[in-house]
Amino acid sequence: MRFILAAILLSACSTTKTPDPAPAPPVDDLAKVGEKIDKSDSRVAAAVTVAVENSDKPEVVKAEGKVALAYLPTPTATDVEFARARALKNDQKAYQAQMDYATKMKAEVDKMWAKAEADAKKSKADIQALKDENARLTAEIERIKKESSRDIWTLTGAALVVLGGAACAFASIRIGIPIILAGAFAGAVPYIIDSQYFEWTAAGTLLCGASLAVWWMYDKVRDSIKSDGNDKQP
Repeated sequence: MRFILAAILLSACSTTKTPDPAPAPPVDDLAKVGEKIDKSDSRVAAAVTVAVENSDKPEVVKAEGKVALAYLPTPTATDVEFARARALKNDQKAYQAQMDYATKMKAEVDKMWAKAEADAKKSKADIQALKDENARLTAEIERIKKESSRDIWTLTGAALVVLGGAACAFASIRIGIPIILAGAFAGAVPYIIDSQYFEWTAAGTLLCGASLAVWWMYDKVRDSIKSDGNDKQP
């Protein structure tokens, strides 16, 4: 039975070399199948052993033979005829030759099975290595994105600070200061987003922004009122 499964597993493997590891049965599943086969083979061997030990009891031999057959696949008609011919001749040399052949085949099957298990383990290790590499590359891409975003915000903040300083020097402090504050805020955005206090910081920033907007509007209206008052004086 193991020979049949091993042959199927090996015939399913691709001989063409590919960049990615070829799919293979999971190691745990393969081990479970191997345990089932070992259990089945052991019970077949046990039934045959008991049948041989009770060769003088035809009923026991027949019953144990049926148990053994229940664990085995249906033989081909050719194999059945071959066995019947062997039994009819009762040639001890023919029996010995078949036992030698069976021993050799069992060794080959064990070797093939061990190779199938080793290939499955290697395939699992290769796939896990690819997953780890993919996770590392994904993390690296995310890191690069964050650094790029941080650089953009930093440059924007620096530009606004310079612009605000120029506004303070050549225009008005009331215009320059808000621009400088906006620049400082822009430079701090990446650190604010990454902070565990982001929600509180965002709420505070919105409140400050609203306060600045109200102050600007108030100052604008006050200047407008003063200007109108000066215009009405004689």
